[in-house]
Amino acid sequence: MTDPYYQDDRVTLYHGDCLEITAWLDADVLVTDPPYGIDYQSGRDRDELAASIAGDKDTTSRDTALTAWGARPALVFGTWRIPRPERTHTRLIWDTKGALGMGDLSVPWKPSDQEIYVLGKGFAGRRDSNVLTCPPIQATAKNGRLHPHQKPVDLLWRLIDKCPPGVIGVELDERYCEVIASRLAQGALDFGSTS
Repeated sequence: MTDPYYQDDRVTLYHGDCLEITAWLDADVLVTDPPYGIDYQSGRDRDELAASIAGDKDTTSRDTALTAWGARPALVFGTWRIPRPERTHTRLIWDTKGALGMGDLSVPWKPSDQEIYVLGKGFAGRRDSNVLTCPPIQATAKNGRLHPHQKPVDLLWRLIDKCPPGVIGVELDERYCEVIASRLAQGALDFGSTS
């Protein structure tokens, strides 16, 4: 078994591939932003952020992890361009307020949303709209983005707030583990009380 990269009384973080590290299977809910299976390649000049995503040639990584997870509660970021995960029963829309990439330049619309799929049962809290409006983190490292597909804390907080407690993270790239561990150690991400 791999030792945690970071751990406190609320959060445990592992460095590695979630298909090899299985400790995350002990969590009560899965919140994941897996490779979508779209072979993402950024056309932007990037100084520090990766231009592609490991395992994004197809949905094998996503589907293998979800099979291991089973029918338990999960929130899975994704895209309409590929089939939704099996057992998806609800679709949430992250409205990015018009602030995503360029998209298909041959049409007069640009993307301004992402999908989040809800699987399993056990979510609770006030009944809200399935459209979550939240601006994304700015597109470049010099504007504050620390991960190529970083999600805003406000969005994740709104999702996690309706989930069962207990957070276990797995990150493939060690440089992002360092960022996550630093933010957690500073209390920058508040996951609530342990009671």
